[in-house]
Amino acid sequence: MAKTSVPVKQTAAAPGTTVDVWRPFRSEIERMFDRFANGFGLAPFAGARFESPFTLPSPAVDITENETAFTLSAELPGMTEKDVELSLTGDTLSIKGEKRQEREEKDENFHLTERSYGAFQRSFLLPESVDREKISAEFANGVLTVTMPKTALAAPKKIEVKAAG
Repeated sequence: MAKTSVPVKQTAAAPGTTVDVWRPFRSEIERMFDRFANGFGLAPFAGARFESPFTLPSPAVDITENETAFTLSAELPGMTEKDVELSLTGDTLSIKGEKRQEREEKDENFHLTERSYGAFQRSFLLPESVDREKISAEFANGVLTVTMPKTALAAPKKIEVKAAG
């Protein structure tokens, strides 16, 4: 399968903008309350929501580093590059995605239609050593790979050790 390039949108950081580190926690608590309510035949706690009730779990992410770059790999099974948005705002790299699935089965005795929609967002604070102008991304086989080259100043330099004397 061919790799597909994913554009990285760069925007200026909004004054006073911070990353919402509590978002995944709130989402998990909301899901827990909904599962509890469903067990007793109650309606979900829709009024207590901070955001959309349809959220996907955060994708698994691996970040590696070598001498020249950082590489972020995010597992996004069942998605395509069109379902993913990658943006850079100031020092924050954000991955957003939305997955829509629909399944329909018909038989003589039944008709089943299932639809599910979900969205996720993950954000990462980039180190100073990343060259923000050269960040690139590719999507292949359900894996988003973001390559973040280091600046020339961040490259390791060998310092010669001389004998005293």
